[in-house]
Amino acid sequence: MQENIDERFLIKRAAKGDSDAFEALIRAHESRMYAVTLRMCGSREDAQDCLQEAMVRIYRALDSFRGQSSFGTWVYRITMNTCLDELRRRKVRQSTSLDAMLETGWSPTDDTNTPEKNSLRSEQRRSIEKAIGTLPEDMKAAVVLRDIQGFSYEEIAKILSANVGTIKSRISRGREKLREALLKEPELFDRSLV
Repeated sequence: MQENIDERFLIKRAAKGDSDAFEALIRAHESRMYAVTLRMCGSREDAQDCLQEAMVRIYRALDSFRGQSSFGTWVYRITMNTCLDELRRRKVRQSTSLDAMLETGWSPTDDTNTPEKNSLRSEQRRSIEKAIGTLPEDMKAAVVLRDIQGFSYEEIAKILSANVGTIKSRISRGREKLREALLKEPELFDRSLV
């Protein structure tokens, strides 16, 4: 309860131009916002650009926040829309960089992994990211939010301004398209795993 009161107070202060209040609000959501932008954009640099743009949009729109959803949901909706706008503008294909691999937990010094296993996982990751990159934007957004970020169907519906049934349908169709794409690479994916 206290957290909601504090958040509302910070929102009011930030909407009046208090940069410290805005920073406090964003700090609570920044790492998850970055994770969303990284998965949607595919490269660290593009993700950072989208994150900055989303923060600017959030700051400019703060006075329009009415509390009809949680502040976090509102922030993720703006972040996701920023990513979708950027993808539409650039028609970016996702790519894997060493920085992105390191951010997802891969370690070049992990001695429990052989070079062959690391290479296979890297190829699988690139293939999955490429397949995700080919999904229509509405499916891509829903799949990333559900399967990579772990949002509930209800949260995704709020973030993407769609009903839960539509979100479930987009995720189901997106997963099927991913499965079809991955089955085209039997050397990387065991049929029973896809």
